Amino acid sequence: MNKTKAYQDLGTINPLESLVERTNKFLYGLWYNKHITQKQYEKLKVNKEDAELAHLYFLPNAHKPGTPLRPIMSGLKSPTIEISRWLDSLLRPLFDRIAINTTVKNGLQLIQQVERWSITYLTPATLFVTMDVTDLYTMIPQEGGVTVIKKTNGGIWFKTNRWC
Repeated sequence: MNKTKAYQDLGTINPLESLVERTNKFLYGLWYNKHITQKQYEKLKVNKEDAELAHLYFLPNAHKPGTPLRPIMSGLKSPTIEISRWLDSLLRPLFDRIAINTTVKNGLQLIQQVERWSITYLTPATLFVTMDVTDLYTMIPQEGGVTVIKKTNGGIWFKTNRWC
């Protein structure tokens, strides 16, 4: 977590009220400038009584030596969770279309894919390698991510009413 500077210890500071206000002000600006509909604005705006700060907790990795702790970030009631869900609903079809040939959803699909590849691509000298990606989401610069999405979508911003 120190590596990416994505998280910080807040101590006794509680930025929740400020975060809710800034999020709602941002959403209001999107609605006012007609980037989102009234219905989307109502769905996405944050009710401060229901919001909680995202928080970090740890679960033991019992199968590893020394029982290290696995960090879990819980943000199900964070002020931006509905925005995240909405963006996922917009980006998911694009991602699925682009990544359909390179995404493995479960172990059975992996076995079936390897069996198909083994017919033409795999030889006795082929190495099968797995990788573990660390800090994926916190390592992607936000501006770069937005630029890639815009380029991938042909410069057309998403306008949809299907979620809200």
